[in-house]
Amino acid sequence: MPSRWYVRPFVHLTMSLAALLAVTTPAAAQAAPPTEATGPRYINPPGLTRPSGYTHVVVSSDGRTAYIAGQVAFDSVGQVVGPGDFRAQAAQVFSNLGRALASVGATFGDVMKTTTYITDVRNLGMLREARARYFDPARAPANTLIPVGALARPELLLEIEAVAEIRPASR
Repeated sequence: MPSRWYVRPFVHLTMSLAALLAVTTPAAAQAAPPTEATGPRYINPPGLTRPSGYTHVVVSSDGRTAYIAGQVAFDSVGQVVGPGDFRAQAAQVFSNLGRALASVGATFGDVMKTTTYITDVRNLGMLREARARYFDPARAPANTLIPVGALARPELLLEIEAVAEIRPASR
């Protein structure tokens, strides 16, 4: 069993270090309350349906990353565009993603990662055609494709969420 003399110097060293930090650290740096400018920004862009219980776009505290909630084929008033028509829904989903990106000064070229939820993998070819119209194949974002049994409403066929880099000129 180790003797107690090992514990006491450690306690004194820890207490001394805490006292030293308290003396050498300016009071403003010790207890600086977070300001609104340093927190995340929550954005619900015009042209997208009004969300209930979530935010369409959240920008990180450092202003470098935008997290875009899953976009579906809703028009600006929440009506489904193209029920049963995958191509029409894909066009609306990408249009909504474009609005969300534009709200933070980003483009499809700034998207680093997408997560795609699809209700029928037989529509994968049409999804790839739609993606090719918006993303440069040589610089396509990382993507996870998840087949699902259903989305939030039964007539929805596709949902895509994204993470984008916000370039300094856009911040």
